[in-house]
Amino acid sequence: MITVKRNLHFVKGVKGRQRIQKEPVATSMVDDGRVPQNSRLMALAINCDQMIRDGEVADQTERARLLHVSQPRMTQIMNLLLLAPEIQEELLCLPRTVFGRDPIHEKLLRPIAAKPDWERQRGMWDAEEDPPVTRR
Repeated sequence: MITVKRNLHFVKGVKGRQRIQKEPVATSMVDDGRVPQNSRLMALAINCDQMIRDGEVADQTERARLLHVSQPRMTQIMNLLLLAPEIQEELLCLPRTVFGRDPIHEKLLRPIAAKPDWERQRGMWDAEEDPPVTRR
């Protein structure tokens, strides 16, 4: 029996399809991960709020139609603006996700945003920063 060992290098091609590349990808071309979903949602909430303030859109309902999301989903996104400023900043500055799932899920943020007191929010946020490994 003959065994052939060879290193294969996969790169993403058209429409996310993987293809084999003969030589390793240069380090400058390596994907450094992706922006976490919560960072994108926080930025979207800030952008939507600014558009409403500037009069570019009339209200959240119109913005929801433009984004092709439901009104309740738009409310969930906009509720991120109720978080304490420090928490919002941390969400915007989350490190890129190189592989796997994002470390913080939006469902964990909803009960924190529901608290009107920023001190209580900070306490809940600090408790969530080191979630157990088994949590999904």
